[in-house]
Amino acid sequence: MDYNKPTVVAASMIQAGVDKINLSAGDLLVRGLLSGAILGFGTTLALTATAQTGLAIVGAALFPACFIIVVLMGLELVTGSFAVLPMAYFDKKIGFWAMLKNLSLVFVGNLLGGLLYACLFCVSVSQFGHEEKNAVAQLIVKIAEAKTVGYAQYGLDGMFSAFTKGVLCNWMVTTGVVLGMSSNSSTGKILAAWLPIFIFFGQGFEHAVVNMFVIPAGIILGADVSVADWWLFNQLPVTFGNLLGGVVFTAWALYYTFGRNKRTETRINNPIRKTVLREQVKLGVVEEV
Repeated sequence: MDYNKPTVVAASMIQAGVDKINLSAGDLLVRGLLSGAILGFGTTLALTATAQTGLAIVGAALFPACFIIVVLMGLELVTGSFAVLPMAYFDKKIGFWAMLKNLSLVFVGNLLGGLLYACLFCVSVSQFGHEEKNAVAQLIVKIAEAKTVGYAQYGLDGMFSAFTKGVLCNWMVTTGVVLGMSSNSSTGKILAAWLPIFIFFGQGFEHAVVNMFVIPAGIILGADVSVADWWLFNQLPVTFGNLLGGVVFTAWALYYTFGRNKRTETRINNPIRKTVLREQVKLGVVEEV
């Protein structure tokens, strides 16, 4: 299997950030909508497997399929952009306001996609409301309540818990984005991206885009959850948690260690710099690299 070194991956992330900034608003919205819906498909697949087997870990093993589809199709997922765009920003390749506009458009696109799939799925699973909720629908209702009123009962502590789960989630999700760039082959991208997504979903961490489907779907299916509960106790704290996880633990950390090393290697490989370094080594000013 082909393999790209971390410094190459860091450079690829920076270039990907530049490429994303150059997309039109229409492209960002459409690609974001598709991503939101596809993550909804993955969520219902995972919940179907969980309901059929009684083992949540089986659903977690299947969920990464939707993420891999998003990666291979080059679609837009705001949680992934929370790491890719800041990398380009740290490297001074893009501006702050352009980055914020891009993230906002993708967020809206993801939300529209999640809502669209929620409506379509609820129609299909209930025969337009004429049939009782099956096992998957009941599970969605239970999850929607746990993700909202389950936090609300603890007040600010519950909100902070949702925020923390959002941080942990996107630390892994953005790691999946990074690992997807560590290979140039489709097989390599699939295998590399699968593991971090499995890790986050298997532990029940909070993903903002997944929640754009599962909570509205739960509300439609009868969950005792209000729109205010959804946004106040889940969507907002989870989104900010996802943002922090992507920016700090992936974008900043990787840029600091691999972006800086890449610049250092470039300077060392400069012929004039090599001559200066050799003289400095002879004089004992610096150690040999």
